[in-house]
Amino acid sequence: MSGHSKWHNIQARKGKSDAQRGKIFTKIGREIAVVVKQGGSDPQSNPKLRDVIAKAKQNNMPNDSIERSIKKASGELSGVNYESCTYEGYGTGGSAVIVECLTDNKNRTAGDVRHAFDKFGGSMGATGCVSYLFQRKGIVEIEKTDSVDSDELMMSALECGAVDVVEYDDSFEIVTEANAHSGISEQLTKAGYNVLSAETTLVPDSYVNLDNEKIVKFNRMIETLEDLDDVQEVYHNVNLPEEE
Repeated sequence: MSGHSKWHNIQARKGKSDAQRGKIFTKIGREIAVVVKQGGSDPQSNPKLRDVIAKAKQNNMPNDSIERSIKKASGELSGVNYESCTYEGYGTGGSAVIVECLTDNKNRTAGDVRHAFDKFGGSMGATGCVSYLFQRKGIVEIEKTDSVDSDELMMSALECGAVDVVEYDDSFEIVTEANAHSGISEQLTKAGYNVLSAETTLVPDSYVNLDNEKIVKFNRMIETLEDLDDVQEVYHNVNLPEEE
């Protein structure tokens, strides 16, 4: 069992203040809109919707807000159509950055993302310029309680098809292949484990180290990107200090 998952540090940091929480709810609402249009409004038959609902609850999104987002997407309420787009580029020190967005105006989003890159010494590149440096993986987060035996969980997860289990102070992360997280999440739930979230993430094949001055500038760029309404996730290959 791994002692520390490097990509745990490079996932988008989601703040928990009231101001930030509102932005998180907006982003999750857009995710719900997209997955409902793709697979329907019933979470029992739409595993992607089930995953996003779990993510919403993990972020303390109210149930009525979740239901309203689902109704908007299914046409019961008027809503906006969002489409996904991905931008790639470089941060300070040649670092690689991927920005996943949901937007109703690609021109606006591209301009905002490009401005964030440029402002902090980065540059937005062409599609494919850095994506080859990452692999998409699934992550299933399991609540860590006194009743959960880490060895038993690891055996159960591997039997379900997981590729790794990472232990943290208050949770376990089950690492899966890209499209396997929903099925493994279901199996572990049936086995009695409390699944906190199940989603995909981009994992870099290798990491770059930056000096303190470049890390400060890099973090400001990432925070600016994450603060954009149209941005859902930001991934990168910078080896940040653990306190980040």
